[in-house]
Amino acid sequence: MTVENFNKTKIKICGLRRREDILAVNEAKPDYCGFIIEFPKSIRSVTADEVRELVNDLSPDIQPVGVFVNAPMKLVKALMDEGTLAMAQLHGQENESYITELKAHTDKPVIKAFSIKTADDMENALQSPADYILLDQGSGGTGKTFDWSLIPMIRRPFFLAGGIGEENLEQAIREIHPFAVDLSSSVETEKWKDPEKIRRVVDIVRKAVQD
Repeated sequence: MTVENFNKTKIKICGLRRREDILAVNEAKPDYCGFIIEFPKSIRSVTADEVRELVNDLSPDIQPVGVFVNAPMKLVKALMDEGTLAMAQLHGQENESYITELKAHTDKPVIKAFSIKTADDMENALQSPADYILLDQGSGGTGKTFDWSLIPMIRRPFFLAGGIGEENLEQAIREIHPFAVDLSSSVETEKWKDPEKIRRVVDIVRKAVQD
C-alpha cells in the first residue's frame, strides 16, 4: 500500500472502550481512534465483539485502529477483512515474518510499535517492514515520555506516543514533526476518557504551527 503523505501532524486517541468514548471522539474529530483488543492485562481492553459494536457508531471521518499484543493472526485478519478496522497496530513481539504475512493479506496499513530506550532501538524500528512505526517509551499508558533526542531526522512516517499531553503536545509537533501523535492516559480522568480533554488536545493539534 502507499503510505499517505502529510503536511500537518495527525492525532490518534487510543484506548476507547465505551459508547461514551465514541461520542466524545465523534465530537472532537481526531484522525484515528484506537481499541486495545483481547489483551486482558490492560484495563482498556475490549473484546472483538465489543469493538464491532463500538465501531458501528463511529464517525466515518475517523479511522478505527486495532491495537494487538501478540494476537493470533486469525483475529487480526478477521477484523481487518470484515471492515471493522482500518489499520492494525502491533504492540507485542510480532516479528518481521508476522508483519510481512499480514501486509500480504491486506492492503490496510500496519503499524508496529517500538520501545525506544537507545539509539539501537531506534535503528531497529527504522528497519521494520510495517507501513508505519510507532515510537513509545515501552509500557503503554504510563504517561511517561522517552528521550526524544534519540529520534533522528527520518523520512519514514511515524506515530509518537508515550507521555504526550496538553503541556507538551505543541512542543512535540514543533520539534519532532511526527506523522501522528498518539494519546491515551493523558486524556483521561480517573482512568476514563474525558471528552473535554480529548477536545482540547485535538484542538491543539489542529492549531499547531509546523515548520
